[in-house]
Amino acid sequence: MEDLSRRSLLRTGETLGAAGALAVAIQAVPWTWAPAWSRPGVGSGADPHFVYDPEADDLIARLIDRGEIPRVNQILRGWTTNGQPIPAGLPGELRDFLHHAVQLPDWTDHRKLADAVRFNEKRGTYLGVLYGFASGMMSTVIPREARAVYYSKGGSDMKSRISKTAKLGYDVGSLNAYQPDGELAVTAVKTRLSHAAVRHLLPQSPHWRSSADEPRPISQADIMVTWHSLPTTVMRNMRRWGVPLDPAESEGFLHSWQVTAYMLGVEDQYIPATWETADLQAQQVLDPILAPTPEGIKLADMLLDLGYNIDLTLLTRGVLGALTRFILGDQVADWLRIPREPVWSPLLETAWGPFIAVREGLLTAGVPRETYWMFDELLRQFVLYYMAELRMPITIEIPTFNNPNYN
Repeated sequence: MEDLSRRSLLRTGETLGAAGALAVAIQAVPWTWAPAWSRPGVGSGADPHFVYDPEADDLIARLIDRGEIPRVNQILRGWTTNGQPIPAGLPGELRDFLHHAVQLPDWTDHRKLADAVRFNEKRGTYLGVLYGFASGMMSTVIPREARAVYYSKGGSDMKSRISKTAKLGYDVGSLNAYQPDGELAVTAVKTRLSHAAVRHLLPQSPHWRSSADEPRPISQADIMVTWHSLPTTVMRNMRRWGVPLDPAESEGFLHSWQVTAYMLGVEDQYIPATWETADLQAQQVLDPILAPTPEGIKLADMLLDLGYNIDLTLLTRGVLGALTRFILGDQVADWLRIPREPVWSPLLETAWGPFIAVREGLLTAGVPRETYWMFDELLRQFVLYYMAELRMPITIEIPTFNNPNYN
């Protein structure tokens, strides 16, 4: 990865100082989302900005300090599907943790998970684009997430980091997500362990400490911010695009992500009960904290090179920039220094709605044939790339160091 010099970061930080200060101020707003709006309908109401994952955190910190993580990662590489037994040879305390961490919550509704499968089957093309692109680009204007990614091990290999994040979205949408031959329970638990390692390691980085506005990264609030950048953002965009949504399948899609939040270590009291309460939570923890950072601008620049050296004719930097502006808005695109594309930006603004209507059978005309083909091919190419990346072996491993470029 091309280095960003500290001098460059400081210069950019000065120009973004006002926006950064505003983000810090907003993040300090007291937590007001009510436990009554959560999946169980009750809770302590504790501010999740100061709640972490003590069981996983303490365990992983001990394993890192004892130098056991490389051996643990080697053993866990072969553990990929939900029905596999916990591998032999792990430290006893980790084995005991995994035995209960991989279990689904007792409130899991398998009928709703079946409804989620139908949702994913019908909307898989849109999901591929929104998971792999809209949510990915949004992460670059989530200040805490951008800093955590940039200064942790993930920042040293963004292609690997992005593919591992995409794997979670892909596994949620797979037909056998929580079945014995599926992978989501294992993927979520490995991600939970990785989060615990980052919480232990990042506070040791002077570069992260100098830019962070929290004592430790990846609080329960931070996890829910990222959660909203995935299913809540997907649902908001599908509604904005006028995609017809079956109520039972939409509720099933939400339930699959409720279960996933639990598997990531989120307390029940922070998991929204409905799409309406999810949107209320997103209005507090996601919408107002979006802001540019030097780290996020650099990450966005990497993401816009997604199609570089790939034989996919439509996935150019200009097209991906235009999609960013169209999906996330002018302000986000301007923050990320993405210029307005003279052809694709107006085309998306005027023709995307009719294209979706034709694609969904709501209109039989209204989009020129050439435009319809370009949009449909764009969706197809992105999903092909997204799926091809996920066919490669992706191993989620527990990090043992921060980004070495900043140590």
